[in-house]
Amino acid sequence: MQFHINGFTTGDPDVSEPTVDAAAPANGDGLPGEVDVLIVGCGPAGLALAAQLARFPDISTRIVEQKDGPLTHGQADGIACRTMEMFNAFGFAEKIAREACWISEVTFWKPDEADPSNITRSDRIQDVEDGLSEFPHVVLNQARVHDAYLEIMRNAPNRLEPNYSRKLIDVNVSDAASNDPYPVSVTLERMDDVHKGETETVKAKYVVGCDGARSAVRASIGRSLKGEAAHQAWGVMDILAETDYPDIRMKSVIQSADAGSILIIPREGGYLFRVYVELDELAEDERVAGRNITLDYLVDASNRIMRPYSLDVKEVAWWSVYEIGHRICDKFDDVPDEEIATRLPRVFIAGDACHTHSPKMGQGMNVSMQDAFNLGWKLAYVLRGRAGPDLLHSYTAERKAIAQDLIDFDGHWARMLSAPLKSADNPDGVEPAEVRKHFQQLGRYTAGVATVYAPSVLTGASTHQDLAEGFKVGMRFHSAPVIRLCDARPMHLGHAVEADGRWRIFAFATREDPAAANAAIRGLCDFLERSPDSPVRKYTPGDAEIDSLIDLRAVFQQHFRDLDLDLEAMPSMLLPKKGRYGLTDREKMFGADLKSGEDIFDMRGIDRDRGCMVVVRPDQYVAHVLPLDAHAALATFFDGFLI
Repeated sequence: MQFHINGFTTGDPDVSEPTVDAAAPANGDGLPGEVDVLIVGCGPAGLALAAQLARFPDISTRIVEQKDGPLTHGQADGIACRTMEMFNAFGFAEKIAREACWISEVTFWKPDEADPSNITRSDRIQDVEDGLSEFPHVVLNQARVHDAYLEIMRNAPNRLEPNYSRKLIDVNVSDAASNDPYPVSVTLERMDDVHKGETETVKAKYVVGCDGARSAVRASIGRSLKGEAAHQAWGVMDILAETDYPDIRMKSVIQSADAGSILIIPREGGYLFRVYVELDELAEDERVAGRNITLDYLVDASNRIMRPYSLDVKEVAWWSVYEIGHRICDKFDDVPDEEIATRLPRVFIAGDACHTHSPKMGQGMNVSMQDAFNLGWKLAYVLRGRAGPDLLHSYTAERKAIAQDLIDFDGHWARMLSAPLKSADNPDGVEPAEVRKHFQQLGRYTAGVATVYAPSVLTGASTHQDLAEGFKVGMRFHSAPVIRLCDARPMHLGHAVEADGRWRIFAFATREDPAAANAAIRGLCDFLERSPDSPVRKYTPGDAEIDSLIDLRAVFQQHFRDLDLDLEAMPSMLLPKKGRYGLTDREKMFGADLKSGEDIFDMRGIDRDRGCMVVVRPDQYVAHVLPLDAHAALATFFDGFLI
C-alpha cells in the first residue's frame, strides 16, 4: 500500500482525503437531480459496484435501496477463493479471512450397510485443490461482506452512503436522437416515515439494477428470467445447537436411505452452522409457500436424516424455505440483439436480477460480485473518456456466457443431491461415490476460478500461450510468490492488481542481465516511454501519473541478491517520478522467490529463454500473452478500445 506521495499525512491511510468539490459528497439524505451512475439495490452486486466507482471522485455515483437500512442477517455465506482474490484487490481480504470460517475438508455420509436407517461416513476429500489460489474458501455472514464494502464507500473521497427506503417506480430511457446527456430518468418513492409517499426523479447517464430476482429494473427494460424450475424444495437454517454428530465443524454432504439429504456448512465464530434440508418434491404447479413449512419441521427432518446422531437446537439465527430455480435473462442490458450495431446500452442488470440458481454451490453472491467487477471498470473508462461507450456491449457478451455455464453445472449438482441413492429397491439411483466424484469435478467452479472469457476486443488470441502456460488468456491472473527488489519483501505478484481501474503489464524477463543495454526489458521500457505508438504515451492523460492507466511491472528470474542490480540505473519506466514532489516509485521490480522454492517462472510455465508480457485487465483477468518484443501487437491491442 502506497501513501504519503503528496506529503506526510496522519491517520488511517484507507480513509481518503475528502473531495474539494462541495457538490460531490454523496452521503446526504436527498438525491441529486443528476448523476453519472445510479445503482438500484444494496445487495453484494450493488455494493461491489458502488465501492469500485467510489474510487473515482470525478464520477458521481448514488446507490438506493428499498429496505430501511443495511443487511444484518445474510442469506449467502460461501466466499469462493476467486472472490477472496477480488476482496484483496479492494483491500479487505485479510479482514474477511480473520473473521470467517475456513472450509478445508468435505466429508460424505451415506446409509450404513449394516443398518440403513443410520448414516456412516463414506469418504472425505480436501475442499480446494492445492495451488488453486493463495486464498482459502471461507464462510461468513453476507452482512459482514456488505459492511466491508460500505466502509470502502464511506472512506472514499465522495463519502458515498446508500440512500435507503427508496422504492423504484419507473425507469425511462430517452430517445438517442434527443442527445440528452442524462438520458435515463428514474422515479423513486420514499418509504421512510418522515417522507412516506414522496417521489423523487433522478436523471442518470447509466442505471444498474442490482435489485434481486424480482428486479424492478429488469422489468422496466422488458427483460425476464427464463429457464426451468426443478420442482424441488429445500429449507435452510443457521443454528446454534448441541450435537453428537462428529463432523459438525466440517462441510458435510449427508444422504440418508429414505429421509432425504442435508448439507452442513460450518459458520464463523466456532459454534454457528448452517443446515440445508431437502424437502419433498413439488407438484408441477405447486409453490413452496403453499406447504406452510415450519422451523420445527426442518429440525425434525434434519434429525431423521442424521440418525443415529441428533441436533438439540438452542437458537435459530435465521431460516427460510425456497425452491430451486435455474433461470437467466437473454441479455444483461437494455439493447436488443438486433440493435447492438446502432444503439448503446444505458441500463444494466447484475447478479440475481439476471441469473438465479440454487444456493448449494455457494455461487450466488460470488458470481453477482464478479458481474459488478466486470461492469464497474468499464463504466469508469467510458465516463472518464478512456474508452468509447461501445465497450459496454462487452458486459453482456462476457458475463451471460459465464452465468449460463454456472447454471448448467449447478442444475446437474442440484439434481444429483436430490436423486435417491442406489439400492436393491432402486437400482437406477445415484451411487454415493458418484456424488463425491462430481463434487471434485465441480471444484474449480465452486472456487470461482473456472471463468474463461472468449477472444474479443478485451481478450486477445492465445497465439503465444506457450510463453506462459500458467497464465491462460481469458482466465483470472493466477498469482504466485515473488520478492520485491527495493525492500526484499516477499509478496504475491497478483496483489499488485488493485481495484483501481488500471491495466497491468507484467514483463517476465529472459535469462539475460536485465540491466544490459540490449536487454529485452529495456527495449520494452524504451518503447512504452518514448515511442509515439506507445499506448502509455497515446492514452495516459497529460496531467496524470505515467502509470495511472497502464502500470508496467518487471519480474526477473534471478534471486534478488544474485541480481546485484543498481536499481537506480534501470529504465525510468520502472522508476517513475510521481506526486507533487516527483518522488520515485521503487515498487515496480520483482525477483523470483527462490528461497521458498516457489519460483513463479516454474509455477506458471514461463519460457525462461524468451520471457513474455502478460497483460492483465482491471478486473484481474489475463487479456493477452505476448513476446517481450511484440511492441506493435501490444499497441494494436490497446488501440482496439482505448481513446
